[in-house]
Amino acid sequence: MCRTYYVSANRGNDNHSGSSPKEAFASLAAVNRLELGPGDRVLLECGSVFENQYLHLSARGTEEKPVVISSYGEGTLPCICGNGGGIWFQDYGVELDVPTHVWKGEVSSTVLLTDVSNLILSNLEITNCGNTKEDESYNSARKMDRTGVAVVAKNGGTLRNITLKNLYVHDVEGNIYNKHMNNGGIYITALRPDKEEETGAARYDGFTIEDCFVYRVSRWGIAFGYTYSHHKFRECLLEEEWFKECGHENIVLRNNYVKAAGGDGITVMYALRPLVEHNTADSVADQMNALCYREPLERQGMVAAAIWPWKCKDAVFRYNEAVDTRLNQDGMAYDADSGDGTIYEYNYSRLNEGGCVMFCLEQAVNSTFRYNISEDDLGGTISPVNNPDAYIGHNTFYIRKNVPFIRTSMDGGGYTLEDNAIFLLE
Repeated sequence: MCRTYYVSANRGNDNHSGSSPKEAFASLAAVNRLELGPGDRVLLECGSVFENQYLHLSARGTEEKPVVISSYGEGTLPCICGNGGGIWFQDYGVELDVPTHVWKGEVSSTVLLTDVSNLILSNLEITNCGNTKEDESYNSARKMDRTGVAVVAKNGGTLRNITLKNLYVHDVEGNIYNKHMNNGGIYITALRPDKEEETGAARYDGFTIEDCFVYRVSRWGIAFGYTYSHHKFRECLLEEEWFKECGHENIVLRNNYVKAAGGDGITVMYALRPLVEHNTADSVADQMNALCYREPLERQGMVAAAIWPWKCKDAVFRYNEAVDTRLNQDGMAYDADSGDGTIYEYNYSRLNEGGCVMFCLEQAVNSTFRYNISEDDLGGTISPVNNPDAYIGHNTFYIRKNVPFIRTSMDGGGYTLEDNAIFLLE
C-alpha cells in the first residue's frame, strides 16, 4: 500500500497522522522516524520554513513505484534551513588518492540520503549556514564540512534510479579546503561497506541531477561520485569492467546552474560514459585565492575549475556554459582531467580568468575538444599540461590582444589543432 505523508510548518502537528493536509506533521523529525517503502510520498507544504531542521532518510522504492520527497500547495518552495545541524560521521574507510585530502570527520547535511534507491527528491529550497561553534571562523581549517544535499552509498550495493530535480540549494557555509568530503551544495559519495563481500561494492547505476540552482556554497557546487574504490582506477586507460564492478553508470547532470561556488562548479567522477549537458557555471572558484584560502594546514590544492571530469571513461560534456571562473592555479572553464576519452563539444566559455580548457597531466588520455566557442577567456586560452594527446578541432576562439593562446607555464603536452577559427578582439 502506497502512503502519502504531509508536512506543514505553519499548520501541522507532530501528534497528527500526517495522512492528509489537515492531518499534516509539523516537523521533519516526524519524517525522519518514518519507514518509507515503494510508492510512498513525503510532501512538504509550499511556504513552510523548517528552521534548524534536517531531513535524513534511508528509503528504497522500486522502478515502478519510487519513493518521492517533494512539495504540495501553492507559493514559495518549502525551505529546510539546516543551520549546522544534521551532523553525521563520514568515513571513506580508506585514505584517498592524495594523502593530504581529508577522508573522515563530522559533516553537517541538511538533507542526507543514505543507501537509497528508486527515489526522487524535488521542489525544495535547502540551506545550511550559521556556525555550530562560536569560534568557527569563515576560513578556519577545522571548520565543519557542510552540505545542502548529501547522497551516500555504503551498505546497499548498487543503488539505482535516483533523481534530484528542481532544488534551490544556497548559502551552504562549508569548509573551504576539503575537496572530497560531502562538502558543498550537492555532493554524492560512495563509502566502504561494512561487509562488502555480502553487499557488493557501493556504487550508483542511474543517477540524474537536473534543473537545480546552486548558489553561494563552499566548497563544491555539484560533485558526483568520489569513491572509496579510487585505487582501482589508477591506470591511464580505463576498462569498462572496472566501472561495472565498482564505479558508476548511467549518470546524467543536466540543466543545472551553479553560481558563486567557493571551489569547483560541476564535476563528475569515476563514471562510465556520464552525460553532462546544458549546465552553467558562473563565477565559481571565488574562495580559491590568498585572501580566503589562508589556513590549509597540511592540505594542498588551491585549485578549481568550472565544469570537468575525474577518472571517467568516455565522458561527454556538451552545450554547457562557463563564465567568470576566478583565477587560481587552474581557473579555466573546462578541464579534461585524469580520464580516458573525455569529449567536450558545443560548449561556450567567456571571461574565465584561467582560460578556456586544460588537458591535465599524464593521465588525461584520448581527449577531444571540438565545436566549442571561447570568447575573451583570459590568462591563456588552452593549457596542455604534460598530457600525452588531445584533439582540438573546429572550435572558434575570440582572443583578447596580449592574451596568449597557450597559457604561460601550462604547456608541455601533446595536442593536434585542426580547422580552428581564431579571431583577435580589439
